[in-house]
Amino acid sequence: MFFALTDEQQAFASTVTEFLAERFDLEAVRGVVEDTDGDGHPLTLWKGLADQGALAVLVPEEHDGLGLGLLDAQVVARALGAGVAPGPWLATVLAAEAVRIAGSAEQQSRWLPALAAGETVGTVALRGEGGAWDGSGITVDVNDGRLNGSASPVDYPAVAGLIVVAATDASGTPGLYLVEADASGLTVRDQHTYDGTARVGAIEFADTPAEALPGGDAAAVRALLARGAVLNAADLVGVAREALTRTVAYDRDRNQFGVPVGSFQALKHALADLHVAVTMAEHAVLFAAHALDTDDPGAAIAVAVAGSKASDAAWNATGAMIQFFGGIGFTWEHEAHFFYKRARRRAPLFGSAAEHREALATLTM
Repeated sequence: MFFALTDEQQAFASTVTEFLAERFDLEAVRGVVEDTDGDGHPLTLWKGLADQGALAVLVPEEHDGLGLGLLDAQVVARALGAGVAPGPWLATVLAAEAVRIAGSAEQQSRWLPALAAGETVGTVALRGEGGAWDGSGITVDVNDGRLNGSASPVDYPAVAGLIVVAATDASGTPGLYLVEADASGLTVRDQHTYDGTARVGAIEFADTPAEALPGGDAAAVRALLARGAVLNAADLVGVAREALTRTVAYDRDRNQFGVPVGSFQALKHALADLHVAVTMAEHAVLFAAHALDTDDPGAAIAVAVAGSKASDAAWNATGAMIQFFGGIGFTWEHEAHFFYKRARRRAPLFGSAAEHREALATLTM
């Protein structure tokens, strides 16, 4: 079987990558990282992504979107990971996915065009602090259209105009609910994250009015989590590939004892192993996105494989980047820590490598 991106998908990826290189490079990323009081949501980057259709990729055409699939969306996620780009792209895309999957016609007409155009920032609150990512970690209750409880971590809650919340009713059945940013009883609290390319927070709900997504049942929650896992894994393989590429380039050019340090056997073997691991993770993400796009009966297995391999690849490649750049790789001035910290923060999201392997064992034994 031949399985690869189409010419159109590769062109889409190149467009986003070139935009980041020209308009939002690592110096711009550093500006966001060092602006610790800022919201981490640069509008120039946001508008550029919207203009390229990166926010509209999964939104149906009848709602001003591109009507594409996860295979197309994952090329955007991968490019953003490689550029360690800040901003609520994933959060907004997932909020739109919740409305697309489970919303009424009226809800879709109201929210999808605004989310696709970047006029509204979305985010998702799908579990409580420390909870599992399989739908059992929800710590928000719903009763008579009112939410109580908390969710954490939530990406970019301070700039989100629309929040998709997973909550359980009195019978313990999970569902999805829409909450607007100015809703009563809603409290957003910033949380510290060592990944300066992102802003996260916790949300408290106290008798907060919410609008149910009519199709937001347990299956919809699982579908949203699976999509989040694949797009997060795509970001991680983007981080991993870029970290490895930069490390190889540096170790090819840096000489020690009259030869490139990359010629030393210990480094060559380690870098070759990382190349294999990152390549396998890339392919696993591609297949998982394809499996979800086509409702493949083995999609849950594919998602678990992609999540575990992407987490491991990013964790190991960025760790090697810090080490193989030598002393400079440990400094604040060098960009290696952008990749390292992003990988550390994202690796556990939507399920850690260990959680994905446990899910894989459950699904196959």
